Amino acid sequence: YPYVTGSSVVAIKYKDGILMAADMGGSYGSTLRYKSVERIKPIGKHSLLGASGEISDFQEILQNLDELILYDNMWDDGNSLGPKELHSYLTRVMYNRRNKFDPLWSSLVLGGVKKGHKYLGMVSMIGLNFEDNHVATGFGNHLARPILRDEWHENLSFEDGVKLLEKCMRVLLYRDRSTVNKLQIAKITEEGVTISQPYSLKTFWGFSAFQNPTQDAEGSW
Repeated sequence: YPYVTGSSVVAIKYKDGILMAADMGGSYGSTLRYKSVERIKPIGKHSLLGASGEISDFQEILQNLDELILYDNMWDDGNSLGPKELHSYLTRVMYNRRNKFDPLWSSLVLGGVKKGHKYLGMVSMIGLNFEDNHVATGFGNHLARPILRDEWHENLSFEDGVKLLEKCMRVLLYRDRSTVNKLQIAKITEEGVTISQPYSLKTFWGFSAFQNPTQDAEGSW
């Protein structure tokens, strides 16, 4: 069973590449124990990986990917693994561990750009996988993706893409107890990977529903 877990990861395609956002909280059970956990990492030359779920399992996955990238580089054949190949590899790894009844308790988001082609997909802890223009894990599946369905379009600029991700992360901060107001946004283009320094979003807690959340609840005190 998972011990220290991370919450949602949200990612989108934009005009020049892929944008990915995740907060930096690590929950020990229901306690927000760690607040500086980096859950977005560059993989090889063309890919970016984000994870929610068990942090130590994510670290094991990163070790496996490091070995895979090293082995691929040793061939020195002028080619390198792209996001599509890494997504396929992760799908097999997660499904294999699920079949052994010893799953890696993580949901993964894999995005990248290779030879002008943008790729974005996710893999669940049981090997469920798909590719889409925007993906999310955890509560992001329920709270962020409806926003993305309404507001995402393929010609998003970098600035508009960041604003859209910040809107999603702000909603998750309001509604998901496992989220902290400290996040990173990463982008990957043909030029490479850039991961922002951690920063906080401006928030407003004066909504009447926040001040008295049980006012209209049936059976409330």
